Amino acid sequence: MLEPNGPLPPEIYWRRRLVAIGAIAVALLLVLWVAFALLRSGGGEEKKADAKAPTSAPGATNKPAGSSSGAPDSGSAKPSAPVGGNAAPVAGAAQCSDQSLAVKVNVGQPTYKTGEQPIFGIVITNISSSACERDMGSGLQLVSVQSLDGQRRLWASTDCYPDGTSDMRTLMPGQQAAFTVTWSGATSQPGCAGERVPVPAGPYTVVAQLGSVRSAPEPFNIA
Repeated sequence: MLEPNGPLPPEIYWRRRLVAIGAIAVALLLVLWVAFALLRSGGGEEKKADAKAPTSAPGATNKPAGSSSGAPDSGSAKPSAPVGGNAAPVAGAAQCSDQSLAVKVNVGQPTYKTGEQPIFGIVITNISSSACERDMGSGLQLVSVQSLDGQRRLWASTDCYPDGTSDMRTLMPGQQAAFTVTWSGATSQPGCAGERVPVPAGPYTVVAQLGSVRSAPEPFNIA
C-alpha cells in the first residue's frame, strides 16, 4: 500500500493490519454470541414445558382405620419394591393355584415399643415351574397377629377393611411379589365390631395368608 508521501513504515503498517483483524474477530464473536443466545432461549422454553408435565401418576393411599388409641391402622397391603423385577403379562398364563405359591412374612424389627406401629412384610413366591397369574389385592391377603402360642387372635388386616383393590400379578417361576402392612398395635374383631384397644406389652406372632397358603408364624415383641 502506498501513501502520497511514500510507503508506510513497517510498524505502522502492521499495527493497522492488527487493528483490522481485531475488528473482524470482534464482529465474528458478536455473531456467535447472538446465535448462542437464541439457541439458549429456545432450550429454556423446552425445559419449562417439560417441567409442567407430571413425572408420575399419583398413587392410591390407604384410609386409616379408627381405633381407641387414635393410631392409624393400615389394614390393606401396600405393594413394595418388586423382588426379582416385574414380569410382563404372559399371554395364556394360568391361574396361580395355592399349591404353586409360597407365602412368607417378616417383621420390620424384633421389638417395638408400646405405641409404635409394627410393620410387616409379605412375600409371595411362585414355586411352580411355569408362569402364572393371581389377584393379590389387599382384600385377599390376610395378615393376623396372634398370641405367642397361636391360641388367641388379636388383630387381622381384613377385620375393618375386608375389601381391597384388585392387584393382578403375573409371576415367572421363582419370581416374588412383595407387600407391606402397618399395624396400629390395637386389637380388632371381624366386621370391626367392638372397641379397639392397644395390646399389652409381651411376645406375639404374625402370620400371613393368601387363599389356603399360610406362612410360618414370625415372632416379635412389644415392650
